Order: sequence, then C-alpha cells, then structure tokens
Amino acid sequence: MSERSNWSGQPWMWITTNDLETERLQAVAEGRDWAALADEYDELVASDLNDPAAQARAEAWFDRVQATARDPRAVAAEPSDWAAIAAARPVAESVPAWRGGEDELHERLLGAWLGRCSGCLVGKPVEGRRSHHIRQYLEAQGRWPLRGYFSREADEDLARECNFNLGWRGVYLEDIHGMVEDDDTNYTVLALDIVDRHGADFGPHDIATAWLRTLPLYHVCTAERIAYRNLAAGLAPPASASFRNPYREWIGAQIRADFYGYVNPAQPARAAEWAWRDAAVSHIANGLYGAMWVAAMHAAAFVLAEPAAIIAAGLAQVPAASRLTQRVRGILDLYAGGASWEDAIASTTAEWDEGRGYDWCHTISNAELVAAALLWGELDPLRSIGYAVMPGFDTDCNGATVGSIVGLRLGAQAWPAELTDPLADRLETGVHGYHQVAISDLAQRSVALANRL
Repeated sequence: MSERSNWSGQPWMWITTNDLETERLQAVAEGRDWAALADEYDELVASDLNDPAAQARAEAWFDRVQATARDPRAVAAEPSDWAAIAAARPVAESVPAWRGGEDELHERLLGAWLGRCSGCLVGKPVEGRRSHHIRQYLEAQGRWPLRGYFSREADEDLARECNFNLGWRGVYLEDIHGMVEDDDTNYTVLALDIVDRHGADFGPHDIATAWLRTLPLYHVCTAERIAYRNLAAGLAPPASASFRNPYREWIGAQIRADFYGYVNPAQPARAAEWAWRDAAVSHIANGLYGAMWVAAMHAAAFVLAEPAAIIAAGLAQVPAASRLTQRVRGILDLYAGGASWEDAIASTTAEWDEGRGYDWCHTISNAELVAAALLWGELDPLRSIGYAVMPGFDTDCNGATVGSIVGLRLGAQAWPAELTDPLADRLETGVHGYHQVAISDLAQRSVALANRL
C-alpha cells in the first residue's frame, strides 16, 4: 500500500497542483495580498503532493489565503452576504406584471425545459474542446455556423485531431434518444424537488440537505464537490462555500438557478434571492451573482421581449460595481454600438484564456458568452444556442442557459422540431427519485408550483 493511500483512502480529497493554481488566480482576483502568499505557493507547486506532509502544508496554505487581507475596495464591490448584496444593487426598474393564463404558463415553462435540455445536449459533445477545434470540425462537415446537434459523421482522423470522442453515445444527432444525464439538468430537477418540499421558505441548509440526500458525490464537480465534502465534514453554509474551495467563483451556481425564475414569473428580485440561497452553499461573490443574474433573467423573460432588456433586468439584481456587472455591461455596450458577434467573442477571449481551467469554467467569462448569444442570437433558437456553444468555454452550461431563457420567452410551440424530436420527452438524471422523467411532466409540475407559490 502506498504512503499516499495510507494518508487518505479518498482520492477526491487530495489537493492537486490544479487546485493550487486555481486558488492562486482566485486569490489575486479577490484582491488579496499575493506577496504574502507567493513564496510558499512556489514551494508547494514544486513539492511532491503524494507526500502527506506536503498535503498538510497545502491545506494550511489554503487556510492562510482565507486569512490574508483583501483590498477594501474589492470587499465593498463584491459582498457575499445577502444584506450587503441587496444594498449594493442598482435601483431596479420594475417589470410589467405577469398576466398570462394557465395555458400560456405551461407553454412557456415547457419551452424552458425543452430549451434547457436541448441546449445542454447541443453543447455536451464539445465541453472542454477548444473553439478552433469546434470550428475546424464543423467546417469540415459544412455545418459552420452551428445550427442544431453535432453529428458524428466525420473523418476519424479529423475527429481525433480535434479531440472529439465519436464513441460517446447519446450525444450525437445519430443516436440521441432522450436527454442523457448531466449536472446542468440534475440541478434544475433538484431545485424543483426542493421547492416542492419546502415551498418559498427553503434556505441554504435545505439545499445542503437535499444534496446529501439525493445526489451521489461523484455526480457533482469542482465547487460543488468541495462544498459536498465540507458539508459531510460538518461545515454548514456559508462556510461550506469558502473552506479550501478554490472554485468558489466558478460557473456551478449559475447552472443551478433557472428553476427559481421558472416559478417566479415577472418577479426577478424574488427569483434572484432564491438563487442566492442555493448558491450560498458552494459559492461566493461573482459565483453568487451569476446565479442571481440567470434566475432574474428567467423571471423577467416572462414579460420582457428584448434580450437586452432581459439581460439588464438580471443585472439589476447584482451589485453594480461587481466584475460580473461590468463585463456583461461591456457586452451590452458592444451590441448597442453595432459591433458584431465576433467582436463580442474577441472581447471575451482577450480577457479570458479558454485553455486555462480557471478561465474556461469561471462564472464571468461564461456570463459574457451567454449575454452575447442572447443578444446576437435575437431569440432564434438554433442561432442562439449555436452562438452559446461555438466559442468554446463551458459549452453545455452556456447552451443550456441560453436555450432555457429563449425557450421560456418563446414557448414550446416555437421550439424547432429538430431539437425537440430527438429528446422524445425523456430526461435521465442522477437525482434520487428522478432517474428517468418526462420533460412534459416536469413542465406541468413547474406550473403547479408557480401557481402555488
């Protein structure tokens, strides 16, 4: 038996060099005094992390990061507790009241569920792939720009060069028979279950309990897996979000937020606050804001027709001085100024490196791409999802979020058959009690909850 396995029988608990690198970037982004941390960081990266003594030093270094002072301006601009977030938001313009009937509510929510599932499935084969490989693969098929699911009808040498896994079943057009399991849909189903159980009064502790009760550990990733570990060790929210969690501003909470908009038509403030309760289990600052922004956009999309207005209504629920607000407003400004979608993507890739894990999975980089897809996609389902996926970064997450918002705005009848037919009204999940469910049933249950609440 190796010394490493003597130290711990659970490999998912080991700190890796990737964890250290992510924490370095996160600490700098948070405005911490990096000079006080750099020397020990360099020593740790150069050490053998198989050594239990090195692991202990790495754990202590993570704790030092949290204890290291931050620039007061960064603290003020990006709070994490609810009262401070609420105070830091701009004065939001009210949105019109929702006056739709039962049939329209069902139509919108079925569209949202179909959009989330199909958008996720479009992006799933290329999660982690670089944008130039995505383009190379599609151009060889004559399918650039992307409109619809990826096809596996490709030259095998090209697929290998572009890092495509053509043997992955259930994600290519030729063999889609329902929506396969994905964390982007697991969390939407879990949010439905939580709201069904607890109503409007659920809190972060209810989210934490639901995770431990219904989600297997290996079905969660990055920030959620660290938070899961912390919860199992007895750390309650919000400590579960920050303790030795280098992924605390990554995209995970943003992909969990849609349902809170589904059941709060035309109530973006309430949707955002519900999303905060969920996100506080695993994220801080911009990790929280991405979830709040997405939930608020869904709530606003019931009554606002223009993508720019929907995006702005979401930002109204987020601290005005935050990096997320500033970067997404930059995308809005490009659109208003007549720039192209390519210009918007170039703005994002100038700031964020898709080849670096911290950047490709960060909340802000992907929020920029979501905003660009909504704006230049102009509510065309195929074009909007294509724009969300083609730039790379977190393709399945962004496809799901854009598909969900556009689907909610347009309704199910406007959703293209080439996206809906392969789904066969079937969703597989890793959530206990929901292993295979009908998408139409999820929509109907969402309607019932929206009415009840």
